[in-house]
Amino acid sequence: MTSTTRRAAVLGSPVGHSRSPDLHLAAYRALGLTNWTYDRIECTAEALPELVSGLGPEFVGLSVTMPAKLAALAFADECTARAELVGSANTLVRTERGWRADCTDIDGMAGALSEVGADAQVNATATMIGNGGTALPTVAALADLGFTDLAVVARDAGRAEPVIDLAQRLGLTVSVLPFHADHVLAERARISGVVISTVPASGADALAGALAGAPRLVDVIYDPWPTPLAEAVSAAGGHVVGGLVMLLNQAYSQVEQFTEMPAPRETMAAALGAI
Repeated sequence: MTSTTRRAAVLGSPVGHSRSPDLHLAAYRALGLTNWTYDRIECTAEALPELVSGLGPEFVGLSVTMPAKLAALAFADECTARAELVGSANTLVRTERGWRADCTDIDGMAGALSEVGADAQVNATATMIGNGGTALPTVAALADLGFTDLAVVARDAGRAEPVIDLAQRLGLTVSVLPFHADHVLAERARISGVVISTVPASGADALAGALAGAPRLVDVIYDPWPTPLAEAVSAAGGHVVGGLVMLLNQAYSQVEQFTEMPAPRETMAAALGAI
């Protein structure tokens, strides 16, 4: 199959480490879209409106990473219900009406939770480190999977208000735990069905000892890997899943929205190597 030239890209800053081109290009080739390209474009939140507005009609879709996810939602001409719900967008798709925003990060986290064996029917209690852009879709994924109790580990309880509000709107019981209450965190990790870290590797370093007893960990980082937290949980016998699994699962829907074709999932997984 041949195709008209089309372009897609990942936007963010920094973006040089992104593995999204590996996933998307492998998918396009498997689908016979030989004239499709996928690039990395350095882009801050402030620069996103002008940059995206200046893209030619050959651009069909954009993946958006930090720090531009909130800006992507604000810029879009329309958005999906779930992007509006979480107030964040990692996907922009060209439509006849302009750009549509979506949040496939929810799919990514749901896939990672499934991979790590987090099952709300067995233990519906979760602990999440962080309250930034990845925390909101994480809350939505937890709610979708039936989790009912969430503890948010935050340096500043005031800045966690959007996460708390979303969790409550979705029916979760939510509490906030301070960053440096090691004994409290250790007990919470022990009783949780899953611990999720949504912060940079360095942001969770100090918590590695306290959270080592978690039975399951999802860490959204994939570079550098493993993180000190992932190493601590793994060494203590816990099951760990890293950010590549989340990246893979969020990319399936992006590929399908960009191409309007089913994502070649096995090919995309193979493009990331051992995950």
